[in-house]
Amino acid sequence: MNALFAVVVLWARVVSPLPVPVALPPCLRPPVLAPVVVQFRAPLCPYCSGKRGIEYAMSRHDAVRAVARGVVTFSGVVVRTRYVVVAHVDQTLATYGMLADSAVRSGDQVVAGQLIGHSTSRLYFGLRRDGEYIDPLSLLVQRRWRSRLIPTNGAPSRPTQKRRPSCEIVAATDEVTR
Repeated sequence: MNALFAVVVLWARVVSPLPVPVALPPCLRPPVLAPVVVQFRAPLCPYCSGKRGIEYAMSRHDAVRAVARGVVTFSGVVVRTRYVVVAHVDQTLATYGMLADSAVRSGDQVVAGQLIGHSTSRLYFGLRRDGEYIDPLSLLVQRRWRSRLIPTNGAPSRPTQKRRPSCEIVAATDEVTR
């Protein structure tokens, strides 16, 4: 009986190969538009001190949004602090912490930009892949158009070139550029 089971499992793997993981987009939208007040500091060892994410200075009850699509794997309170963890399609885990409330539950599907919850006066945001913490600022970007000068003396301006937006890392800006 065990031999039959092993043959069926082997056949299933050959006939229907495992899906290839899809990578996150190279430009993740920030969970909030607020200044970063605490930067990522990688720990020297798995149990050493460090800052495994970033913190934003927020106004109370500001909306916190998902950075990419995924599935909520945890939504609850740990030592009087509310957290939401989202597993993304490339096995990256995004942790949203110091939330005032949560708009999602474990098992919920989320899409980029969907409301995760509301902030307290701070928001913790961290990313992990394969158990390793990643600096979120290396992936949080904003699409910006390049600046160009416009004549002020009444002369006609040059025709605009069709440009694609470029991804630039946004560390801590208070203004939104679209």
